[in-house]
Amino acid sequence: MKVLLTGSDGFIGSHLAEGLVRAGHEVTALVIYNSLDSWGWLDSAPKEVTSQMRIVAGDVRDPAQMMELVRGQDAVVHLAALIAIPFSYHAPDLYVQTNVQGTLNLLNAARVAGVSRFIHTSTSEVYGTARYVPMDEAHPLQGQSPYSASKIGADQMVNAFFTSFGLPAVTVRPFNTFGPRQSARAVIPTIISQLAAGKQEIMLGALEPTRDFTYVSDTVGGFIAALESDKGAGEVVNLGVSFEVSIGDTFNTIATIMGSSAVATEDPQRVRPANSEVERLFSNNSKAKELFGWQPELAGLGGFAVGLERTVDWFTKPENLARYRVDTYVV
Repeated sequence: MKVLLTGSDGFIGSHLAEGLVRAGHEVTALVIYNSLDSWGWLDSAPKEVTSQMRIVAGDVRDPAQMMELVRGQDAVVHLAALIAIPFSYHAPDLYVQTNVQGTLNLLNAARVAGVSRFIHTSTSEVYGTARYVPMDEAHPLQGQSPYSASKIGADQMVNAFFTSFGLPAVTVRPFNTFGPRQSARAVIPTIISQLAAGKQEIMLGALEPTRDFTYVSDTVGGFIAALESDKGAGEVVNLGVSFEVSIGDTFNTIATIMGSSAVATEDPQRVRPANSEVERLFSNNSKAKELFGWQPELAGLGGFAVGLERTVDWFTKPENLARYRVDTYVV
């Protein structure tokens, strides 16, 4: 298919761009415009892969450009978003502009172009703290941060375009993706980068919350399965491992892998406001298996350890670690 991929310069987006090319799709990769002419993480992708993409700089907030880019495409895979939760406390307007209005711009363009598939990226953060586990797609939505509220708004806009206009849209809801290229604002890169820099006191947020960590190759596999399926229009589908582990235990596992005796410390500036913290995430992924035949390759505690080992291996390479400011709290 001819596929427009937004957010292709980001962590998941760059891996997905590679995966789509290797799966035989014709990819137009949208990266955020910047004066450095940077393609983000696509600059680090294999040249034999990026040479097969059409890479375009722009911004999903520009409706005219989105209308132009979507024209002639068979499908849209929409990942572009502001995702940092701490920054959303400081700049909620930007999150609405990018996550809600940007999504609306693409939906309008996809409707006019008559695309055959629209894959929208949600987040497990829209569920808030688990009211029951495992969390299926019927779990209540709780906007516990401006970020999650903006994503709920975007998700509902996608649903509205399906119900109102018949747009063949699927909302994919990843749980806590991790792996090479992830931003240091996420907890696993925060731990690894500080340990790799030789620190003995690792500054983190709350240690008790649990997460359903999914290795990036599994998340990418889920997106491609959703894109290539003819099922799921109008549906929301979780992409998680159905496994939970605390942040504290995650730290201990990484420290063991890296042979470190460092200790984890809660840094007050990294702790979310009390009512904003999501205490527990633990997915039910049966719908993804039923609709798309997808299931994670790295599952359970053993799979999590393998994913962490791969992530540690990437981050501890000097040329990769040099990209991260280990002495700075990344909002």
